[in-house]
Amino acid sequence: QVQLVESGGGLVQPGGSLRLSCAASGFTLAYYRIAWFRQAPGAEREGISCMSHSDGSTVYADSVKGRFTISRDNAKNTVYLQMDRLEPEDTAVYYCAAGLMDYRPCRFRPMDYWGKGTLVTVSS
Repeated sequence: QVQLVESGGGLVQPGGSLRLSCAASGFTLAYYRIAWFRQAPGAEREGISCMSHSDGSTVYADSVKGRFTISRDNAKNTVYLQMDRLEPEDTAVYYCAAGLMDYRPCRFRPMDYWGKGTLVTVSS
């Protein structure tokens, strides 16, 4: 059964850090383009970070560039999103996704598999 399961969300103060994990099962993540999305209340889902599987090149949304870092551990079949200097505007449900077709530069669409999301709340 193909699954992506996110974890690591929670409540954090402004300026703090969190690391999200996304564990894949039922397929080999190393052969897939990976991405993180987020959806804030009342807003559309937006792509924030993407990594190609062929050369590991990355793309970041302007809103998170320099603060967030995407990475993967193929041995663990897991993707990570390191989030630093968090701001209240980063509050959202965060989703990971995987796409078989690779693109350089990485693209956020189309994606073949999606996780169910993990909530990140940035508040004092």
